[in-house]
Amino acid sequence: MSDNNYQPPKVWTWQKGEGGTFANINRPIAGPTHERTLPIGKHPLQLYSLGTPNGQKVTILLEELLALGVSAAEYDAHLIRIGEGDQFSSGFVDVNPNSKIPALMDHSVTPPIRVFESGAILLYLAEKFGHFLPKDLAARTETLNWLFWLQGSAPYLGGGFGHFYNYAPMKIEYAINRFAMETKRQLDVLDRQLATHRFISGDEYTIADIAIWPWYGSLAKGGLYSAAEFLDLASYKNFVRWADEVASRPAVKRGRIVNRTFGEPSEQLHERHDASDFELRTEDKLAK
Repeated sequence: MSDNNYQPPKVWTWQKGEGGTFANINRPIAGPTHERTLPIGKHPLQLYSLGTPNGQKVTILLEELLALGVSAAEYDAHLIRIGEGDQFSSGFVDVNPNSKIPALMDHSVTPPIRVFESGAILLYLAEKFGHFLPKDLAARTETLNWLFWLQGSAPYLGGGFGHFYNYAPMKIEYAINRFAMETKRQLDVLDRQLATHRFISGDEYTIADIAIWPWYGSLAKGGLYSAAEFLDLASYKNFVRWADEVASRPAVKRGRIVNRTFGEPSEQLHERHDASDFELRTEDKLAK
């Protein structure tokens, strides 16, 4: 830390190319960079996403709804390759002016409704279909408490810890320690809550679990930043029990691989347009 003599200038200016892994897509302005119309499939719900934790939230919920027999939750999941700047197309910016995945268009109504930000999409779908959000006021409020906890906490895990531990062009001890401490504090919050509750907000599986698992559950399963040992995840016994239970759900197993472009080929379903795609169109099947 003593070797860092950087002093911020009076006015910040953008230095293109700096910023590590995602430097080629990060920029200080909004709006589209190119014209492109988004594809529209055959189902009422059109999802434009990538199989990151935020994208997995929505596909897991949709698969859970379909598992309950909610046929109106059928969806097309179109791949948005953020590394190639798809999120800056004119079509995507029309759906989400913030140029972040996931983004949803609901064509079951006229005019179609756009929904962006993963937490908003979870709430929209839960209310639309009447599942995974309790009707009782106290239970509903507790579920929303944890949904918004995730929306506020995950940036410290992803943009904070994940960036400096895994993606930053240099290892900065102060930054890693700062965000590792905060991540472990959050894990302790979850572990204490799960000591007396089967699921995050109580005994009922809700959108709180669906929101939190792709980030923190994936971390526990070793699939996020390869940091399970570094953070001593195994010591959070109640949290690990919950992470394992949610991971075992068939809809979670399906939803977590939709729009996924990394990992084992059998766990990559780049686009999902039909339930049969899980059996027929994962990357290992397409390679044969």
